[in-house]
Amino acid sequence: MNVTQGRLLTLEGGEGAGKSTLLAGLRAWLSAAGVDPVFTREPGGTPLGEAVRSLVLDPAHGICAEAELLLVFAARAQHVREVIAPALAAGRWVVSDRFTDASFAYQGGGRGQPFARIEELASWAAMGLRPDVTLLLDLPVSTGRERVAGRGEADRIEAEADGFFERVRAVYRERARAEPDRFHLLDASASPEAVLAEAIAAIAPLIEAPR
Repeated sequence: MNVTQGRLLTLEGGEGAGKSTLLAGLRAWLSAAGVDPVFTREPGGTPLGEAVRSLVLDPAHGICAEAELLLVFAARAQHVREVIAPALAAGRWVVSDRFTDASFAYQGGGRGQPFARIEELASWAAMGLRPDVTLLLDLPVSTGRERVAGRGEADRIEAEADGFFERVRAVYRERARAEPDRFHLLDASASPEAVLAEAIAAIAPLIEAPR
């Protein structure tokens, strides 16, 4: 079994899509398959990234769209150079809860930032790094809102109106249509077991495939 090649696997989706549940299932399955990935998240993954995460999600801060975009890419630049790129170079798998696609969806679709600007930042700050596979957990906005309603006080992103999340979802789905070889659209309204099975079917070929 060839598990020595570095791979970047990303999970994307709106609020309440079930990424944390899927990550737990993937962690167990990958371990059983002989893969020892680096699990990380965005914003976050480094001390700087976690500080940016706290800042961006804090409802006490009024952050303009341009500043939000630059903040998440500042965190991503550090994340790529400190965690992701070294792990891939060492032949490790990296599983990241969100990556650059989230910026197109949230800062592009949600906040209205130009996609060309985000693409330029992705090329520079994120070193043009693209995932091998992206699992997109998709479900209606209303369902996701119901799921997060009982989690306590909403953070700065969760407090946005439904229209914001409809735009986020639309951009995610459009990106999936544009890159069908990379994206795997998962029905996040299905049972956790069904979602995990679909995810495993999407990434299993990477274990044996040559780089």
